This record gives sequence, structure tokens and C-alpha cells, in this order.
Amino acid sequence: MEETLMKTSKHNDLSKYGLKNVSAHWNLNGETLQKLTVEKGMGTETENGTLCVNTGKFTGRSPKDRFLVKDDYTKDKVWWGRTNKPLSPENFDRLYDEVASYLSGKEVYVRDAYVCADPEYRMNVRTITEYPWSNFFVKNMFLRLEEVELEGFEEEWMVLCAPGYEAENPESYGIRAGNFSILNFTKKIALVAGSAYTGEIKKGIFSALNLILPSEKNVLPMHCSANVGEKGDTAIFFGLSGTGKTTLSADPDRKLIGDDEHGWAADNTIFNFEGGCYAKVIDLSEENEPDIYRAIRPGALLENIVFKEGTREVDYSDSSITQNTRVSYPIEHIDNIQVPSFAKNPKHIFFLTCDAFGVLPPVSKLTPGQAAYHFISGYTAKVAGTEAGINEPVPSFSACFGEPFMPLHPTVYAEMLSKKMTDAGVNVWLINTGWTGGPYGVGSRIKLKYTRAMISSILEGELEKVDYEQHPIFGLHMPKYCKDVPSEMLDPMNTWLQKGAYVSKAIQLAHSFHLNFDKFINQASDEIMHGAPLIDAHQIMDHM
Repeated sequence: MEETLMKTSKHNDLSKYGLKNVSAHWNLNGETLQKLTVEKGMGTETENGTLCVNTGKFTGRSPKDRFLVKDDYTKDKVWWGRTNKPLSPENFDRLYDEVASYLSGKEVYVRDAYVCADPEYRMNVRTITEYPWSNFFVKNMFLRLEEVELEGFEEEWMVLCAPGYEAENPESYGIRAGNFSILNFTKKIALVAGSAYTGEIKKGIFSALNLILPSEKNVLPMHCSANVGEKGDTAIFFGLSGTGKTTLSADPDRKLIGDDEHGWAADNTIFNFEGGCYAKVIDLSEENEPDIYRAIRPGALLENIVFKEGTREVDYSDSSITQNTRVSYPIEHIDNIQVPSFAKNPKHIFFLTCDAFGVLPPVSKLTPGQAAYHFISGYTAKVAGTEAGINEPVPSFSACFGEPFMPLHPTVYAEMLSKKMTDAGVNVWLINTGWTGGPYGVGSRIKLKYTRAMISSILEGELEKVDYEQHPIFGLHMPKYCKDVPSEMLDPMNTWLQKGAYVSKAIQLAHSFHLNFDKFINQASDEIMHGAPLIDAHQIMDHM
């Protein structure tokens, strides 16, 4: 069996991790991991030879079962609450010992890799997995080492992943269920057990970086995509699911830095955390997402997909297992990429939102205070009909466009963003990829060609030459002209038949912003609070 082995004797000994009598496979190549997965009955192959697996009970992350060890390092740093739930060091040790005992005597798969493409911030990660395909995922998603670099590898963090373990009497350990994902910042361990969903591994290390980088390195971690133009200008795209982050950052005229997780360093370098992409594939087509579609080939890993009956052809429209069907692949499966995955000179930041209420402008420029406010808010809308019980648009907020992965208070990240964008002279734009002419069910979705035209005009500097007007409720600065976009749609009020209905709906959304922001008010600066929309009728009339 072909494999890459680390040569010194210590590499065959995992006893320092509490793993006894294990048969350890070190840094197997993708072909070998795929072969083992199929031979063990853990996966199948598509007609073009791509590996497919089913992650079992969990087809997504389990946020309620995510914990951070509360100790001297974290107790005064972490924003404790619903997102960041504490676990005692003693209970972590008990659970770790249980998982180590469970894995002892078994086959395990070890992967040495690193995260953070900028060499100055590189962090070595050793991952030990129970399943070969979990290791395959790590090979795709973390940054890969040359064979010579594996010699003498020393990890800074370790991930231990045991999907087959389930805690008995979980309450006695201070956890909710038999599955869990725990970060221990003092011991530098990410412990994942009871769930085979691979995203728990990726998001565990991402969450760790979200505390380490701002606290220790003065680096802003960002849940975003990024690309760079021929002149070296970097653009950053924040956005929740369904807002167009992947689509809009994939630009044939610009090189992709990465599609999901980046850092913004003090020298204005934007660097990718990862070595791959983890994309949704529900309803995937070559026409709509050609880059992702063509990246699904040997070396990629499909999760929870369904084959067309009697074939090994993937039916991307089939959500019978989950809506969250996924593929991971090395970033090299995308043609137009930045190598290595970092660039300097950030010029523009795009906050993408799908406003199903139809009240936000399709493009607007933000002040530093507004940028911080909208960054903390992380707004988009769930569209009626997409979930049971939703009959009209519902506002959805996720702080910093990635609240489930942010250990620090959102204002920490927002104030870092404000300072960095001010120091670097970066422009921040709010792009609404949702509705115009009325809410969902009345208006229409903003055409992708118009959104692309707006972003192109910004990147080419064209919107620096036009006049702006201010939105009377949200205070956003809306351009009066944009090439290849109908001017009447640039102010959303113009697209509604009844102006009073527009104002009423806009005030309704503004109230949702205020209600969501209540939990941040005590930590937010005056500048950030000045970025909030107006909700007082008299103030609004003064701005009309």
C-alpha cells in the first residue's frame, strides 16, 4: 500500500496522546485513503471516480453541543453565552480520556498539515481521525506540506476526531448529548466525538484561530471569500448562506485567494486559512456554478449526496438525506487561483445580504460606523417557503457573518475591522442580492447581471466619480448612477408602487435591526451606534 511515512521512531508512537496499541497510518495520500474508505464499506465512487460518503446521524454542525474549556486563559476573554458554552477543565480531561481509551487498540489516521497561508502566521496542526475519509477531508481542507517538511514536524494544535464514540450519561460531564465538539485553548486540543460531520473539524480550528489571531497576533479573522485583481487590489466578500458569496467572488478576471476563511494582518496582507474549499452542492449545475462543478473529480469528497436510480451519477437536486449536501476539494481544483493564497492591498469590502423585504438598496457605501454596525449585525433574510412555517420573509442575524465561530465579543472584531479599514483606506459596501420593487412574493429578485455590474463598477473605480444620496431610514449612501444598471432601481423606494408601504416595511426591518442589536449596546462605541438605522418617525420625516 502506497503511503507517505514519517521516518523517526516517535512517529509510530501516539502514547503521548493517551492512545495505546493503535495501528497508526501517517499522512496517507488521497488515493490510498479513498481505496481504504471504499474497501471498508464506508464510501462509494461516482461515475468519474469521486469519493462519496454519508456522514450518518449528523449532516451539519451541532451548535448546541459546542463547548469551550473555561480556564485561566479563556475566562476573561471569551464572550460566554448561548454561542460559547463553558466546560470545566476537569470534565474536558474526563471526556478526552474516554475518547483516547475508545480509540486505543484501533486503526487511526494521522495527518500533519498547517493553517494560515501567510508564513508569519502559520500554525501546525496534527489531526488524528478514526475514519480514513475524515483524514481525506483534512488533506483537502488544511494546507498541505511537502514530504521534506513532514520530517521533524511539531504540532501547535491537535485535533482528535472519533465519530464512533458517544458519551454515556452526558450530563455527568456537563454536556448536553453524547456528541460534542470542544476547544481547549490551554492544551491546544480540538476534541470532536459522536459526529462524523467533517465540518466540525474545519470549524473547530477556525474557531480557535478566531480567538488566537486577534488576541495574540493583531490579526482580524474573517468568515469571507477574497480575490485579487491584476493590479494587486484585493476584494473581500462577507455574506451568509444564500447571499452569493461564492458566486460573486468567482470572477474570471480576478484570482481567488479563498472562499471561506481569511485573516487580515497588520501589514494589510489578506491570507487564506485553508488549503481547500467546502461548498454546498444542492441543486448544483455546471451552468450556474462551473468552478465548483468542475472541481468535483478524483481528489474531491462528496458528502450525503444521492445517485440517480440505477447509476453512479449524482442527482444534485435530491435533498432526501439533507439540504446540506457538500463537497470538499483542494483549492488547486479551481483554475484561477492566487498562489500562494495571500495578497496585499485590500481596497474594497462587500457585505452581501439577501434582503427579502425589498427595502435595502442594491448597492450602498458605508461609513466606518455603519460598516461596524452592519458587520456586528450580519443581516440577511430567510425567504418565505424555504422552511416549514415561514410564510413571509424573516430577518436573520449572525454577528460578524459567522457568530457560531466567534469566541470573542463581536464588538472586538468590529472595532478591529473599523480600524483596519480606516488605516488602509478601504471602502465598505453593502450589496443587496435580494428583492426590489417589493418584498418576496410581490417584487422580483435583483438580477445577477446587475449585481455583477455594480461590483465591477466599484472595483474599476467608477463609483468614485458619481453623486450619492442618503437613505432616509438606514442612512446608507446610494449612488445615483451605475453603469449597466437601471438608475431607477438604485433607490429602492423608487421601485415600489406605494411609497408609504415602502417606508412602513423599511421601518419594520429597522426595528428588527435594533432588537437584534440590544445585546451589543453596552459594548458598542458611539461611532458604531451612529451606524444604526432610524426608527423614530419624526427623525425619519426630517430626512425624507
